[in-house]
Amino acid sequence: MTRHVTFMTIDDAEHYTPRQRAEIIAAYPAHEREARAKGIPVLGSGRIFPVAEELIACEPFRLPRYWPRLGALDFGWDHPSAAVELAWDTEADVVYISKACRASQQTPAMQALTLKPWGEWLPWAWPRDGRRETLEGAGLALAKQYAAHGLNMLTRHAQFPDGSVSVEAGLMEMLDRMQSGRFKVFSTLLPWFEEFRLYHRKDGQVVKLRDDLMAATRYGVMMLREAVVDPAEFKAARRKAGQSDPLGAFR
Repeated sequence: MTRHVTFMTIDDAEHYTPRQRAEIIAAYPAHEREARAKGIPVLGSGRIFPVAEELIACEPFRLPRYWPRLGALDFGWDHPSAAVELAWDTEADVVYISKACRASQQTPAMQALTLKPWGEWLPWAWPRDGRRETLEGAGLALAKQYAAHGLNMLTRHAQFPDGSVSVEAGLMEMLDRMQSGRFKVFSTLLPWFEEFRLYHRKDGQVVKLRDDLMAATRYGVMMLREAVVDPAEFKAARRKAGQSDPLGAFR
């Protein structure tokens, strides 16, 4: 038996005018607004990212060609595998989650068919368990299976520059970016926001349920230094002779 959760917000109550909705929301205490207006539950000992969605959601837009990008994977089978694309505005140091997908019981070959259109040049961050050998892969490590099917996997699993892999450090990096306006997510990525709303702790520990896109995002943030510009776009946009603006050809 499968379960499905449908979220309805006050914006779905179309018998209210926009002004009436705003007045109703304003009447709630600040700490209750997301729960009452958007149905976002308070779970366990608290949400991992206590940030209003309005602070991180943005309308999709065409990404500048000169922004470095990085893909990030979280492996799974019964629980979904997940993938996100990160685009990095290096001038403002803002990270954008521009693509996201999630699927259960898909082999690396099937997932590669979905992800390769994002760009065969795109480097992919992956978790430490990608070194694990699996029965499905006849003893071949997961990361190597994805590479064999055409994904440009990074040579090392996701880690900080000092080699550490702390989950808490990764979460704090994400939270710091969210709170400082340096982390944005395309508003159309509904599965990403579903996980974001439910991601929480219980007894001080991260609850590892329906956290696949959150985990993939964390791996991407940890390996952001490996993001690159599409080589084809870079070559096509080379600066013309005599052009004074060094970035003019990319704008």
